[in-house]
Amino acid sequence: MNETAAAFFDACESGQGWDGCSQYCTDDATFSAQSEAIGDLTDLRSYTEWMKGILTILEDGSYDLKSFATDEERGSVLAYAVFNGTHTGDGGPVPPTGKAASSDYVYDMRFEGDKIAHMTKIWHSGVALQQLGWA
Repeated sequence: MNETAAAFFDACESGQGWDGCSQYCTDDATFSAQSEAIGDLTDLRSYTEWMKGILTILEDGSYDLKSFATDEERGSVLAYAVFNGTHTGDGGPVPPTGKAASSDYVYDMRFEGDKIAHMTKIWHSGVALQQLGWA
């Protein structure tokens, strides 16, 4: 689980989209988040494609992994990181603002067998949107 989750995390956070992430997930992997920006996404494929897209808007987007924990008993891996990015690319709700965001988030990756079947993202998107000048 640990190796699969780490490989998925890097692929997702580096904007590889579903093409780069699907090998680590079940075909029907689900997604949830109580976050204004992504709360309507319900499958992991859509979320990985959203990440791919956001990295075309926040061209210098990167993550700083702070903590990584595997819970074998519950079939879960948690990753806590800080995402950093500056709105320099075209896209988003407004023209490029040149403003940067630094945003804490956690992934809870739930496994079925050796693949991720569900992921929950814990993220306060409102703070990130304000930092970027989008809200």
